[in-house]
Amino acid sequence: MKISLAPISYCWSKSDVEHFYQQVALSNIDTVYLGETVCSRRRELKFNNYLDLANMLKSHGKHVVLSTMALIEAQSELNELKRAIDNGDFSIEANDMAAVHYAHQAKVPFVCGPTINNYNRTSLNLLHQKGMYRFVMPCELSQQWLNTVINQGDKPAFEIEVLGHGYLPLAHSARCFTAKHYQLPKDKCQTICQRHSKGLLAQTQESQPLLRLNGIQTQSAAQVNLINQIPQMIDMGIDYWRISPNKLTDVAMGSELAHVLAQITEDPFNSKALITKQFNDNKQASIINHHCNGYWLGLPGMDYSLEPNTPAG
Repeated sequence: MKISLAPISYCWSKSDVEHFYQQVALSNIDTVYLGETVCSRRRELKFNNYLDLANMLKSHGKHVVLSTMALIEAQSELNELKRAIDNGDFSIEANDMAAVHYAHQAKVPFVCGPTINNYNRTSLNLLHQKGMYRFVMPCELSQQWLNTVINQGDKPAFEIEVLGHGYLPLAHSARCFTAKHYQLPKDKCQTICQRHSKGLLAQTQESQPLLRLNGIQTQSAAQVNLINQIPQMIDMGIDYWRISPNKLTDVAMGSELAHVLAQITEDPFNSKALITKQFNDNKQASIINHHCNGYWLGLPGMDYSLEPNTPAG
């Protein structure tokens, strides 16, 4: 298993993004996804800026994938999608079926992102025939679902990636909820989402965290944290453990995890001991932070449980 870093979901300044990826370049993280996936009105970085970052990361030995928009609403966004597909060097993460269509036409290999609804092995096999080499599981599905998909006679011909840490991308809408909160029209939003480096927390009337508003994207209020499930994931044959970044320290965590996983690859006989030693401290931290691991465990998404198959209580 390897560590991957999802594209930044938020509207960070250009300098913050560049600083972030400079740290990523020096880390042990294997695979990096780059690009704007939420809103084309976020223009801090242009396509050429992302290409420069991609080449910089590649020069440091990273496997780079260019991520595309999850919701395409205009011809200009479609043109930008085609431009990403025609980059001539990097594969893409398709987060919309338009990206699948054009990547297949251009014979560009692609990762099927988590925002494309894939719920059975037949659809995944079809996408593989069209050029998909890796599948990122939608966050609302469970370990049991994935286990069923994997164990259908033959081993999947494509790689499998699961979101292991970060805020869950729950939905996308044509309406911008962040702009609405500030009583601004979407087409004159002043890129107000830049004020919220990891989204705008929405609470219930009882002041309980409920959701996180990130422009047109709705996220979970709490983060998923499946570090303790890594041994199970390795046994299942999952190829990539994905981190959705929201702060610089995510790079350090990903780098340390990558280091431990590399040790496990070199010494699989002692893999359980290595993982137990590395991740025991995470259990108490998880209790304090109330991570929402429910979907993976086949429970309501906001539920938390320490161990697989243990009901939240």
